[in-house]
Amino acid sequence: MRFRHRDGSIVHLGYCATVHPAGELHELIAGLDDCAGAVRAALDVPVLGVGLWLPHRLADRLANSPASLSKLRRSLHRNRLEVVTLNGTPHSLFTDKVVGSKLYCPDWTDPERLRYTLDLVDVLAELLPADASYGSISTVPLAWRVPWSKTRNRAAREAFDRVEQHLARTETRTGRTIRLAVETEPGCVLEMVGQAAAWLDRYSSPYGGTSRIGLGLDACHLAVQFEEPADVFQMLWRAGVDVVKGRLSVAPTLVDPSDAAARYVLTQLGTPKYLRQVREWSGPGVDDVAQAYELSGHAAWRMHTHLPAYAAPPDGLSVTTGVLDECLTRLVGGGHPLTQHLESEVYVWPRGRQSLVKRITKELTWLRDRLTDLGLDEIH
Repeated sequence: MRFRHRDGSIVHLGYCATVHPAGELHELIAGLDDCAGAVRAALDVPVLGVGLWLPHRLADRLANSPASLSKLRRSLHRNRLEVVTLNGTPHSLFTDKVVGSKLYCPDWTDPERLRYTLDLVDVLAELLPADASYGSISTVPLAWRVPWSKTRNRAAREAFDRVEQHLARTETRTGRTIRLAVETEPGCVLEMVGQAAAWLDRYSSPYGGTSRIGLGLDACHLAVQFEEPADVFQMLWRAGVDVVKGRLSVAPTLVDPSDAAARYVLTQLGTPKYLRQVREWSGPGVDDVAQAYELSGHAAWRMHTHLPAYAAPPDGLSVTTGVLDECLTRLVGGGHPLTQHLESEVYVWPRGRQSLVKRITKELTWLRDRLTDLGLDEIH
């Protein structure tokens, strides 16, 4: 979906396609035909944004095979879909029973992360609509927090410098601007927005320009860390760090950890295959809800699970809708949008095409209404 901001710029809203993951091109196209196209039709919009996730082998194929890329482009055109952003965080289709912190591998100290990201840049430069101001690619917050060292930090710096050079060359070659969106995430090297702002300061653009590398602001991650949006946006403004992309969902909150029934409900959210980090207000945190017994239980808990904003909170829990609303207001509610890319990122949908289409449609409808309330005009 597209919206006209009051300053005349276009704000793109779509959803993250990791909800129908694909390891091969035919599987990716099937997801677009069966789900994304159906969501667009249900919303009755002229075009719908879809944030593709391309595992590394598929990214390599599309970056090096014009025929494969043309086949994907025809599918997007057939379903009236646009791609302005890619999810470059997961590198592979993980088949392990428990993935844990391996989700962030290879990290930015590994040359494979650089190769994968450069492939994504090349693919997005070809898929980006002609009238899009820029394309964006989400990436990991450098690495899981351990092990980390000055040597590993230097290796990540060198890799980012090479990405920045490739982005500049791509813009010269194609005329398309592609930008990297570095997210923060609980337990990673860049866990808090302040840490990310300090690390990304080197890539900020002086004198009001646009940087090629900036922050991917995730409303769920921000909420899990109990970060206040007002403080976060003020910090980013002072640091001169751009918000390249906004990812939208809510996190579950357990207000009273002594409530055993509600605590059980919390443990049933998400999947134990991936980390479900828990943070306690004004206190410590744990890397998975299974370790939550280590927390004091004297204050509210929030867990890293991306829930939809439109649905009622799970029994005994609340959700961080207020954080999401304030992030949206600050991202696109002012005189100029801080980002033009908004992406719904919810991972807890049940399997099954009809249910998936219905729920994604409801979530995007909720977000559309919020953007309209903020004064953005939907482009029909």
